[in-house]
Amino acid sequence: MASSFEVTVTAVSIGDVRAARFIVGFGQPAENTAIVRDAAAAMDTALEVEGGGPLALIYGPASLPAMAVIIHRLGHRFGAVGVWDPKLDRYVVAISHSPDYSVGQALGPEKERR
Repeated sequence: MASSFEVTVTAVSIGDVRAARFIVGFGQPAENTAIVRDAAAAMDTALEVEGGGPLALIYGPASLPAMAVIIHRLGHRFGAVGVWDPKLDRYVVAISHSPDYSVGQALGPEKERR
């Protein structure tokens, strides 16, 4: 069955810190009621692969309700969550439970990690 929202996760590094980059995006056209459910399910699946850590990064388009679900899921599992800002060409920390990151801090660029 096709989904209205998709999430993939890759390992990257920001400086010396290992981060999980969640690449998000729309799938099949749908209303936000379905997109939010599909975003939640896709995040749960991605989090089975990447359970948590010091830093999560979100890259890609999402509706505001879908982004709320994504941020909420990640905020429980990661010390900080950054969201890509194309104007800054950086991630901006939106949630932080860590003394290493502050809300509004710009992070990047990231490098693929093997």
